[in-house]
Amino acid sequence: MKQTETIGGRECTLYTMDGAQALLLQPVDDHDSALLDGEVEMVRGLTDVPFNLVAFRINDWMSELTPWPAPPAFGRQPFGDGAEETLHYLRAVLLPSLRDRWGAKGLVLGGYSLAGLFALWAGYNSDLFDGIAAASPSVWYPQWTEYIADKTMHSQAVYLSLGDHEARTKSPIMAQVGDAVRLQYDLLAAQGVATTLEWNPGGHFVDSDKRMAKAFDWTLVKCVERIMDRMAFTAYK
Repeated sequence: MKQTETIGGRECTLYTMDGAQALLLQPVDDHDSALLDGEVEMVRGLTDVPFNLVAFRINDWMSELTPWPAPPAFGRQPFGDGAEETLHYLRAVLLPSLRDRWGAKGLVLGGYSLAGLFALWAGYNSDLFDGIAAASPSVWYPQWTEYIADKTMHSQAVYLSLGDHEARTKSPIMAQVGDAVRLQYDLLAAQGVATTLEWNPGGHFVDSDKRMAKAFDWTLVKCVERIMDRMAFTAYK
């Protein structure tokens, strides 16, 4: 079932399934919203794990998803520092509302591009999320690789992907994305996080819905496995 409503001042689109074992959260803009129906159907076709997905609206893509200010990498609009406020919205507003309706479930935060960067940042700054699904994340973001060098990822499963042409750009900042995502993967693996790095054909703007579906599928399966293991261990104790 699909419905749209306003939660805490943000437009949210809710996709629900009977017997859902996990909740997927995704920040979206106009482009993502137009592809959501197909994305959700693709995830359902890839996994046997029932889930609910809630897509919450991002009004200022260049500010609400980024952790600190940075100069423009394209166009003229600089980046902002709204990630903390967006995470607060999830922690204090959206998740309590959803848990009141559906109870506690395995929780995956996922996103594409800057939303993927936000998902990774949130995984470093909160223990809310069982898994992070970061499809073509903007890990080229200034000072990101320095930031993650000594940070601990709190989520137990992290999916990473990138298009094999994404580093072929005229922007010297964005051209670092290939090396940056490899470093991201290496640091997560060294911490014992269940992680993978998948390379997709094409540039950044190719098949974003398919890339998100694959990201959610992998992370969803890993999280459910780990949640079940945790529950079994708790029951044994």
